[in-house]
Amino acid sequence: MYFEKIAEIIAEKFDIDVNEVKLTTNIFEDLGADSLDIVDMLMMLEDQYNITIPDEVAQEMRTIGDVVNYIEENAD
Repeated sequence: MYFEKIAEIIAEKFDIDVNEVKLTTNIFEDLGADSLDIVDMLMMLEDQYNITIPDEVAQEMRTIGDVVNYIEENAD
């Protein structure tokens, strides 16, 4: 349910086709993200879903699936 919207946000952020975004996509290796990219992406998602992603949780996120799972569990 959340994946489609999250995929759109990530595709826009990293300037890639939305079809390239999969649950198994590694944020660092596949998207080439650095720490600033991650902060920006998570801020966009926090705004979209009105949640806060703690730094210690964000540091453990490696794949799009990790992001989706957290949002599914914590969004209103």
